[in-house]
Amino acid sequence: MLSIALCTLRLRRAAFAGSFVALCLGVALIAVMGLALASSRDAPERGPERFAAAPVVVKGQDTLEVSTSIGDRVQKLAQPRAVPGAVVARLRDLGTVVEDRSFPVRAEGGPAGLVGHPWSTAAFAPYELAAGRAPEAADEVVVSGDWARPGTRVRTDGGMLRVVGTVAGLGFEDAVFYTDARAAGLSPRSLQLVVDADAAAVREAVRGSAGVRVLTGDARRYADADPDRGSEALTAMNAMFGTADGVTGFVSVFVVASTFAFTVAQRRREFGLLRTAGATPGQIRRMVVCEALVVGVLASAAGCVLGSHGAPVLARWAVDEGLAPRWFVIGDYIWPYHLAFWTGLFVALCGVLAASWRAGRTGPAEALREASADTRALTPGRLLFGAVLLLAAVMTLVLALVANPLDLLHRKNYVSRPMLLISAVALLTPVLVRPPVRLIAWLPARLPGAGGMLVRENAAAGVRRTAAVAAPVLVTVALAGSLLGATATLGGAEATEVRARTAADFVVTAAGDAGFDTATLKRLRAVSGAEVSASASSAVYVLEDGVALVRSDARAAEPGPLAATARLPLAAGKVSDLDDDSVIVNEEWEKHTVGERVDVWLGDGTRKSLKIAAVMPIGTGDNGVYVTPRNAPAAPVDRVDVRLTDGADAATVAAGLRRAVGVSGGEVLTRDAWVRAAYPETGRTTRTGFFLVLGIALLYTGISLVNTMVMATSGRVRELAVLRLVGATRWQVLRLVGAEALVVVMVGGLLGTLVAGFNLLGMWGALGLLSVRTSVEMPWAALAAALGACAVLAVVSAVAPAALSLRRGAVEPAGIRE
Repeated sequence: MLSIALCTLRLRRAAFAGSFVALCLGVALIAVMGLALASSRDAPERGPERFAAAPVVVKGQDTLEVSTSIGDRVQKLAQPRAVPGAVVARLRDLGTVVEDRSFPVRAEGGPAGLVGHPWSTAAFAPYELAAGRAPEAADEVVVSGDWARPGTRVRTDGGMLRVVGTVAGLGFEDAVFYTDARAAGLSPRSLQLVVDADAAAVREAVRGSAGVRVLTGDARRYADADPDRGSEALTAMNAMFGTADGVTGFVSVFVVASTFAFTVAQRRREFGLLRTAGATPGQIRRMVVCEALVVGVLASAAGCVLGSHGAPVLARWAVDEGLAPRWFVIGDYIWPYHLAFWTGLFVALCGVLAASWRAGRTGPAEALREASADTRALTPGRLLFGAVLLLAAVMTLVLALVANPLDLLHRKNYVSRPMLLISAVALLTPVLVRPPVRLIAWLPARLPGAGGMLVRENAAAGVRRTAAVAAPVLVTVALAGSLLGATATLGGAEATEVRARTAADFVVTAAGDAGFDTATLKRLRAVSGAEVSASASSAVYVLEDGVALVRSDARAAEPGPLAATARLPLAAGKVSDLDDDSVIVNEEWEKHTVGERVDVWLGDGTRKSLKIAAVMPIGTGDNGVYVTPRNAPAAPVDRVDVRLTDGADAATVAAGLRRAVGVSGGEVLTRDAWVRAAYPETGRTTRTGFFLVLGIALLYTGISLVNTMVMATSGRVRELAVLRLVGATRWQVLRLVGAEALVVVMVGGLLGTLVAGFNLLGMWGALGLLSVRTSVEMPWAALAAALGACAVLAVVSAVAPAALSLRRGAVEPAGIRE
């Protein structure tokens, strides 16, 4: 049987090309993802950046640590504390103390993300002057990089500045250095400082000061802005690649299995001849398995080679796109190749098992079969497995809706859960395709001529061929609709939720983290015709179940103005009951009864007991906490909601608001514009990950379509020749083949759209149970693009081999001899 299998592979290499390419690409992707994962896990420890040359850095309390029965729980503080004044005084006795400050800067013609610092901290990176001199006046600055030269005047959100010097950029930031006095005026709070003294003496000086940390060596990186951004980026990248890997495995098994199944169906007369010649069912099965093993070994080996070349390219792309840290590179590892190779072989065997069993059941009489209609396109095992998966998909959705609807809104769930339903419907495709075929071909079948009728009957009679083509289209369309539709629906729900709870006509947002100063707030409150509610971003921490320290985003505002400019969706209580001794929570909290007291930690780590004044529903999970400004110490006002008073002119008020914030660089937006800015489209990493997943699915679909259509059309040579004999022209036959391929693709697209719609209805139901009323967002443009690509591939793959076969005469392919 091995020799026969090898001969079959050699003679039918075109039929096995699709399985080979699918497996090769799948193994390559698994190898690439494995190498990326291994390289990220063994990533080098990041060293300090801004303070690489600093002797000792002293940092104020920036974390909240709470002891529980299972260990300490730590959360980052929303408002870190400055180093206490008494500690700073003791440190000055030890040596020179330099206070550090960081604040955002917006400059015309400058790069995005500019950060301002005092000039005295430049030496700790170290930055060195490349041209010009150090700043000496309040309107003088030194910039990093080459976007401005000494002598250039730059307009910023803090006024006109003159560049007097430049330093070479170090890659981790774009800096603007002011004089120390000007930096202190722009950012009064200093959360960390550099001490030129012995580290042991510094530790002794800060002893007893809760939360104050002394950083030396590599620990100085914790004084950099967002010290964990590298690890967070790697975590997000690994999640994205892991999702892509999972989809690769799912789609590759599906494509390989369907390809082998269709190949076996096409070869039933061949197997019948072998049975007639004396081959046993076991020998037939072993021959088919041997074919798959040979294809699997060759494809896995080729995939490993392809993956070794593709991994460095992927790493460079991830760095260039900002998905990975700039230092990320692929290391030298062996285990990802083993994982990829054996996974490819396993996928090949999984894909051929059902097909080999069916091949072994072929009887000798099949060698005499002439009819092309499929008598039984769906085996009992496939029907049972598909029904079980369908039941599991429905039951998991129902249980999630009953138990915890919020879980359905988490990305890991709305990415993985649709796979069950997609798998179930793909398995049941042979019993589902006939009704949509007759629906789609209903009108063409009633047009003059026999073409439409032939398209309908060929697609309905050749169920196995129709299902083999429609299934991969179904998978791609369903994935695109489910993933992109879920993010669009969830984003729309969040925007709807925010729009519903905002009664303001205008929203004024601060330019940076420093927020609005007192003078700007005074000017905003003085605008005629405007009712103003100033609020600040903060956080509240609560210990749930005695072991989980949970952070809830909070907004601090005065109760009166808040009630006038907001429509909070309250399940119980009143906004007006909010005071300095109370808090508004949501139903996700363990304690959420009005009047009940709850122990919390405020944004700066202060512990306090607050009474629950009102309770909001959970919503999309963005209904946070509301406190008064007194319970958000040191939180700068970063947003001002403005409601027009009776009779006020919107244009006049908007102009007054813009004049009030002109100096500080704030932005005045209408409510709808603010909602669009605050809740933009899906994040870049998520969007890139989804398009990567969909690109993989579309690639596999293309492979499956081309392979299936070429095999199917090649097997219909005699049928097409008979059409020529009864009078059909060459172009009529080609149009028939192309139209049939197009109808089958449309069937797959229709089924995929229905599957995606069902998945999105589950999310819509979860949102309804969470008291969020929104519409389902179906990504029609993406679905149309995917379906169009599939249609082009299918039509070309069907027409091209048909055209080649029709180049011969009609008599010879029909098997008629003179």
